[in-house]
Amino acid sequence: MHFNRFGLAFDHPDNWTVDTDDSEGRYATATVYSPGGAFWSVSGHAPGGDPGTLAGAIVAQMREDYRDLDSEPAADTLAARTLTGFDINFYYLDLTNTAQVRTIVTPTAIYLVFCQADDREWDHVAPVFAAITTSFVLGLED
Repeated sequence: MHFNRFGLAFDHPDNWTVDTDDSEGRYATATVYSPGGAFWSVSGHAPGGDPGTLAGAIVAQMREDYRDLDSEPAADTLAARTLTGFDINFYYLDLTNTAQVRTIVTPTAIYLVFCQADDREWDHVAPVFAAITTSFVLGLED
């Protein structure tokens, strides 16, 4: 399926559900959920900020919720764009979980992509997360 609202556009599996939020015009968020509970989310933020601060704030918030959280800086290149952020591992309900946060800077916005799954589902959904992210990045205009 194809999602296209609030200036956010991406493809996602037919059996995943979509939730949206247009936070009173400040920024827009779209999240897709797998049937197993994993999720991928993208939000658009005003240009000109520091993408490292934005990604770091996500890690800091998660660290407050998950005491034994491990994170390390990470970067990917996709369609000639650099996506920077963090790879994150933590325990929740006696399960190990993996998350990734990445930022993408364009002249008109900073986009934050966040995905998360427990490790039982991660191997199955990681390629789906990558495909969703690819479809989003390929749809961005310069």
